[in-house]
Amino acid sequence: MTTFKLPQAAPLLTRKAWSVFLLALIVVGVLAPVFNLLVPAGSAFHLSDYAIALIGKIMCYAICALAMDLIWGYTGILSLGHGLFFALGGYVMGMYLMRQIGQDGNYKSNLPDFMVFLDWKELPWHWMLSDSFIATLCLVVLAPGFIAFVFGYFAFRSRIKGVYFSIITQAMTYAAMLLFFRNETGFGGNNGFTDFKRILDLPIATPNMRMVLFVITGLTLLGFYVFSRWLVGSKYGRVLMAIRDAETRVMFSGYSPLPYKLSIWVISAVMCGIAGALYVPQVGIINPGEMSAANSIEIAVWAAVGGRGTLIGPIVGAFLVNGAKSWLTVTAPEFWLYFLGALFIAVTLYLPQGVVGLVAKIKNKKGGAA
Repeated sequence: MTTFKLPQAAPLLTRKAWSVFLLALIVVGVLAPVFNLLVPAGSAFHLSDYAIALIGKIMCYAICALAMDLIWGYTGILSLGHGLFFALGGYVMGMYLMRQIGQDGNYKSNLPDFMVFLDWKELPWHWMLSDSFIATLCLVVLAPGFIAFVFGYFAFRSRIKGVYFSIITQAMTYAAMLLFFRNETGFGGNNGFTDFKRILDLPIATPNMRMVLFVITGLTLLGFYVFSRWLVGSKYGRVLMAIRDAETRVMFSGYSPLPYKLSIWVISAVMCGIAGALYVPQVGIINPGEMSAANSIEIAVWAAVGGRGTLIGPIVGAFLVNGAKSWLTVTAPEFWLYFLGALFIAVTLYLPQGVVGLVAKIKNKKGGAA
């Protein structure tokens, strides 16, 4: 009788990858705080507050790029609406931070300043849990997760896919942006939320709090990377890749794609919501502009530039593109959007596997030549 042995599961990370992961952990949790808080400002090793804020913001973007890779790179679902989930998490955190202002606002009222200005007499119903940090953490997960579940259930059940799915995700995000622009919805209109003063009753604009938020963001990014690596290496992840490559064959094999596509869609949305919640206290503002079509498209660009289906690629892409954006918007702001469009076209035509794929190809050539 012939017996078959299943191949052993691949390790979560290789020894070299674990070394890089531990190095990143040390950089985020030890070196960055030391270089920013303890090294004098005049030293060449000092890490400025501006650099900390910029890197913290890009790490939030990297979480979004990682989330995009799970649905696009591994499941074949291109979303052009993930900016909505990012903004929802940001708005939930922003509501809590607005409540933390208390009577320190311009109008010395328990209501946020924009509500006093618009002659609101009491908080709307959807603000009722915004004074609780625990409830805020729960809603950061539940709000984008619920919206993603409802939208994804009807979209995937109707077997909407490809460019049609991408279009309706962008339409959903645009509709939400128009809704949040309205003053009567209680989200601050086009100005959104800003002028935050405290978090957990502690001053938010201090070097120590800024560093705490930076470290939490870095640890969250590293945690999501390990989680994503575990997810795609499991049986669940193999089914996702099978759906990406041949969804019809998956159905003929007895698997229903709906629960797999819906669950990874919700997971990806929740990751973006958490990224948005970490982004707002570090940047100090959230407004409907975060739901713009350009922002959602940029998330896809980060994943494409870094390399889809690699997990590390989108993180690299987020840092490369946003680093270039930070530099170009200062030196030549009028050329940034042209550069972004040209970059996306060039990557699509000449680097389908992104920067990480190019590096791997160069290494293979060198190995073959040796």
